[in-house]
Amino acid sequence: MTTDTPQPHSRIDTSRPHPARIYDYLLGGKDNYPVDQALAERLTDEAKEGARDNRAFMHRAVSWVARSGIDQFLDIGTGIPTEPNLHQIVQGINPKARIVYTDNDPIVLRHAEALLVSTPDGATDYIQADVREPGRILDHATTLLDFSRPVCLSLIALLHFVPDEDDPYGIARTLVDALAPGSCLVLSHLTTDFLSDEQNKIAEYRSSGINLRPRTRAEVEPFFEGLELVEPGLVTRWYKDTPPPSGGTDLGYAGIAFVR
Repeated sequence: MTTDTPQPHSRIDTSRPHPARIYDYLLGGKDNYPVDQALAERLTDEAKEGARDNRAFMHRAVSWVARSGIDQFLDIGTGIPTEPNLHQIVQGINPKARIVYTDNDPIVLRHAEALLVSTPDGATDYIQADVREPGRILDHATTLLDFSRPVCLSLIALLHFVPDEDDPYGIARTLVDALAPGSCLVLSHLTTDFLSDEQNKIAEYRSSGINLRPRTRAEVEPFFEGLELVEPGLVTRWYKDTPPPSGGTDLGYAGIAFVR
């Protein structure tokens, strides 16, 4: 498959930190710039641990979804590829799985070839777009995914970058409303519910120009409104059919829920 053509304005800005590149740095990647590294180094050890925990959640979640029988995935907020990527995980379970990736960072487009390597029986695609453009994302995704059948919508560590004034709940609802019964939402979201004042470095992000909006459990719950949460529900360390994850400070809420 081919990627969506980037817009002329989508040059990589190395003068300002970007969440995808900071996340890459926290995971030990090399696709980041000094401005990203400088901000990441001002964060606490909990941030690095949180990045690893969130990545591990993605592995557990999409593995479970693929084993449940869903073979189509729409991953928004893909980030810089860190193996194993979502398509590698789910196609390792079902080689016929089809995946559409979406991100708004031009640097991710440069790595699209890695994201587009599919099994012979399956398929992958990539579109450079912002989650604030749900209609455009869905229009493109329908070229590869069949929305009359179940699709897994992945919004992992994404919506805390959408401020309240951009209506993150409305965006999520638009995306979920496009899903057929039997589809599911996989979501994780940053919280400061468990952080001390010393551990809370949200101001560091905001001072860099990144509009970060952590939310409480009560504020994350509406993203799952009308959906059927999979046990153990909305929790800080989601797992099912695997050993419980261990770790230190909880930095987010996560859950999987089905469209019925």
